[in-house]
Amino acid sequence: MSTAPRRQVRLNLFAHACGHHAAAWRAPGSSVSRLGEISYWEELARIAERGRLDALFLADGQSIGTAGVERGPAWTLEPITVLTAMARATERIGLVTTVSSTFWDPFHAARLLASLDHISHGRAGINVVTSMTDAEARNHGMPALPDHAKRYATAGEFIEVLQGLWDSWPAQSILADTEGVYVDSSLLRPPRHRGESFEVAGPLNVPTPPQGRPVLFQAGASAPGRELAARHAEGIYAVAWDLESAHAYRSDLRARAAALGRDPETIAVMPGLVAHVAATEEEARRVRADLDSRLPVADSLRQLSFFTGQDTSTWELDAPVPPLPPLEEFTGPKGRYATVLRIVDSVQPTVRELLGLLAAGGGHATVIGTPESVADEIERWVDAGAADGFNLMPPTLPGGITDFVEQVVPVLQRRGRFRREYEGTTLREHLGLPEVRSVNAPRALRA
Repeated sequence: MSTAPRRQVRLNLFAHACGHHAAAWRAPGSSVSRLGEISYWEELARIAERGRLDALFLADGQSIGTAGVERGPAWTLEPITVLTAMARATERIGLVTTVSSTFWDPFHAARLLASLDHISHGRAGINVVTSMTDAEARNHGMPALPDHAKRYATAGEFIEVLQGLWDSWPAQSILADTEGVYVDSSLLRPPRHRGESFEVAGPLNVPTPPQGRPVLFQAGASAPGRELAARHAEGIYAVAWDLESAHAYRSDLRARAAALGRDPETIAVMPGLVAHVAATEEEARRVRADLDSRLPVADSLRQLSFFTGQDTSTWELDAPVPPLPPLEEFTGPKGRYATVLRIVDSVQPTVRELLGLLAAGGGHATVIGTPESVADEIERWVDAGAADGFNLMPPTLPGGITDFVEQVVPVLQRRGRFRREYEGTTLREHLGLPEVRSVNAPRALRA
């Protein structure tokens, strides 16, 4: 009796500073002195590519953030610039950057991302966010962020303008006829967009990217965020503390996408995963405990204040977490707050225990163990329909991703769950996504 092959796992490296544990930069031998060196970021990309990972992702923020800069490094170099250097240092791995639809001009974003896709030969992706803090808004001429509904309406329009711009200069229009014309301008399709937030004539002054369009990622957790993701996203970076919440999220996104006429199988949902890997579980726990011990409690409480919208400075460390407002009353980033509520409800930790759980990854799924047990957990989530793969968030860098690539990836490969070699050359091919053909191009160009 034959059985269907088990689904392949998607793996993406979320590269962040010295690692995702808030005390990673404090550990002996950390990479903190290298964050401004492009060779460091190129090294991370090469390690991830050696593991045949689908992509490397760089998040971004639009302010230095007083609390953030006190706690440790976050943003150092501008991500599209870094990814362009990575494109020259690698051959196959996808390259994904964050762009804020609240602050970015869509023409500028479309031009940069199309250029990255050309330079990388079809490996670019964009994670569209709406931003989170008023400090970011004040750096862009705004006293505060627009309200939640306005930000997500703007994001939807932003994505539509991007897509129209990427479709607007078909590569087939370039004739380069030395005795005639360079471009057949009759094939250009400027979007001539006029909307609530943007007015863009077009066409884009970069030809259509090699992938047709860079792969679109989203990370929405609120109802408007989920609707935006279901309508547009091809990859989703999710926040999920446990399998049950991950399954509920993925099922909801797939149902929303199907209701909009999309094939849910064309959307890869990848929760964040913090993996502490060692030869034995005891060793993995010892390394994790050492990192936890290096984190000042005051820093952790400030992070918890941001996640919960509460003044946590007077909370008793060894007492239960005080009652928190329901999700519908919270006005900050709802995805992370929902995760905090989930942790409190499922584990019922003390404040000190909650701080430890949030120290690496801020409440993303965390696994501590051997290469085999980490691979077991990855397979359990994928086989249960809770994930299509994971957005890897190593607690330390480059050590954490090196350990994963050298120890966990070979286990997944032996089990037939992850590629041994890249089969394609573009990010779309890595993720098994369909080719994008211009909706604006003439019929002859779509054939």
